[in-house]
Amino acid sequence: MTAVLLSGLALTGAEIPRQSPEYALTLPGGQQELLSKYKGKVVALEFLFTTCPHCQKSATILSKLQQEYGAKGFQALGVAINPTPDLTGFARQYATAFPVGAGTRDSAYSYLQQSIMSQNFYVPQMVFIDRKGVIRGQYSGTDSFLGDQQEANMRAMIDRLLAEPGGPKPTSAKPATKSKTAGKKVS
Repeated sequence: MTAVLLSGLALTGAEIPRQSPEYALTLPGGQQELLSKYKGKVVALEFLFTTCPHCQKSATILSKLQQEYGAKGFQALGVAINPTPDLTGFARQYATAFPVGAGTRDSAYSYLQQSIMSQNFYVPQMVFIDRKGVIRGQYSGTDSFLGDQQEANMRAMIDRLLAEPGGPKPTSAKPATKSKTAGKKVS
């Protein structure tokens, strides 16, 4: 897994791990969705072109993983960065089980720590964010992570990040009480 993570870093030039900056995508109805809304969840963020076959394949895999892992704290998100994307048609055709919105190419470059002068920007661009809001993996469309073993690689990354501590603390309607044996608060 380390080799895969390092290869993603080498191709993108991005600093990994790093705190995820805020990102806003525009959903088909025009409302904005903020990435920070999902802090406490493991997030897979796909920057895509709606017309790209590799992006369509990744979105199909993410839909499957969203259905499987969603209840465990996983959230997939898609950001179409091609000019005038047909978000509704894309969502319908590829049965996306997650929000897909639009963003600008410049905002994607900035988020991904890529130069707008880069000649090596291939989609999909896949980012994995842990429960604490830290980018733990970033992969370009040419990276082997998104190759033949893409689903297995994504699944392994999601499993690893979901297994780490740092998710939201469960809330309880009961006030904290002191334990007679340990003297610690129990929720």
